[in-house]
Amino acid sequence: MLQNILKEIKSKADLKKAKLLSRFFQTGKGEYGEGDKFLGIIVPIQRSIAKKYKDLSFAEIEYLLQSEIHEQRLIALFILRIQYKKADKESKEKIIKLYLKNLKHVNNWDLVDSSAPYLLGDYLLDKKRDILYKLVKSKKLWERRIAVLSTFPFIILDHLNHL
Repeated sequence: MLQNILKEIKSKADLKKAKLLSRFFQTGKGEYGEGDKFLGIIVPIQRSIAKKYKDLSFAEIEYLLQSEIHEQRLIALFILRIQYKKADKESKEKIIKLYLKNLKHVNNWDLVDSSAPYLLGDYLLDKKRDILYKLVKSKKLWERRIAVLSTFPFIILDHLNHL
């Protein structure tokens, strides 16, 4: 199934949009998105691809999540969200372990904002929050952002005293 999704992602590439996205996400030398590569695929198409391939294995998702291609990483995160929503307790734990193992690839604002509250934030609602305290003290911008965005479920449920 991995080859099929890679082929479909590649078929949706739009070079004009890729150039715009590269500028928008500041991928130049010394910028926060330095080195990120874009194919120019709009988010609704990425969501559609994620829904179509929602049953990818963890190994296949991890392959996408570790890609240098931004859209492949976002699609991987959308798939994790879909799987997480339907997962039992044990599967949710596996999804979170995969997410935490690959945090260095969740390295732009849209990747963080599309995943942290829905995965890590939701997962931690009834768990110890040590990981949040560790991430918020990180020297890495994106890890700090993951910590902050992971608090959204607590804010929505008015569980501020639990942080």
